[in-house]
Amino acid sequence: MILYPAIDLKDGQCVRLLRGEMTAATVFGDDPAAQAAAFAGAGCAWLHLVDLNGAFAGQPVNGAAVEAILARVKVPCQLGGGIRDMATIEGWLAKGLARVILGTVAVENPALVREAARAFPGRVAVGIDARKGVVATKGWAHETGVQATDLARSFEDAGVAAIIYTDIDRDGAMQGPNIAATEALARAVSIPVIASGGVASLADLIALRDTGVIAGAISGRALYDGAIDLAAALAALAR
Repeated sequence: MILYPAIDLKDGQCVRLLRGEMTAATVFGDDPAAQAAAFAGAGCAWLHLVDLNGAFAGQPVNGAAVEAILARVKVPCQLGGGIRDMATIEGWLAKGLARVILGTVAVENPALVREAARAFPGRVAVGIDARKGVVATKGWAHETGVQATDLARSFEDAGVAAIIYTDIDRDGAMQGPNIAATEALARAVSIPVIASGGVASLADLIALRDTGVIAGAISGRALYDGAIDLAAALAALAR
């Protein structure tokens, strides 16, 4: 199972939100590229980047910070937030992103997801963010009424590289991930599923891994707070 350290970007800074609330942001640093280099230096295989302002604006906002990260590290990076048209997808991939994450458009314009996945095999993921199993979009501000599992199944034949499943109620709360819901989703589809939201300890990571069906896990606050030692976690997951 791959561990993805998270760098969430708000106003050019590294932050973590509590349950997606922009007003509940904790700033962890004002040099995202340096944070990316620290994660890469610890041995991570991937980085997970989120343009939080972009998720609300519907277009990239923290582009300069993302580009600085891409210039600083060699590990592959995936990015979500404000990516809602083909021009933006093409632009980011051309700048060196390994993978784009499409969230809001997966609900509002699924044809774009399919088009992008065909055009860029292995480089398009779908972000499914849910409260109690119901998908929320536009920076988690809009509840859609769509069930997370139904949305995931709708992309089974699209060729997407992964599904990033976030339990919004767990995100940033340090209360543990929703293992049951994530495992159920992973068993419902053949697309690799990456868990996001609530990972607070090495035990959480091991529990996700031990389901045998979850392909990856994203952690942010626990790494910044020191609740998870990145190098130790990577060593444990490699065993």
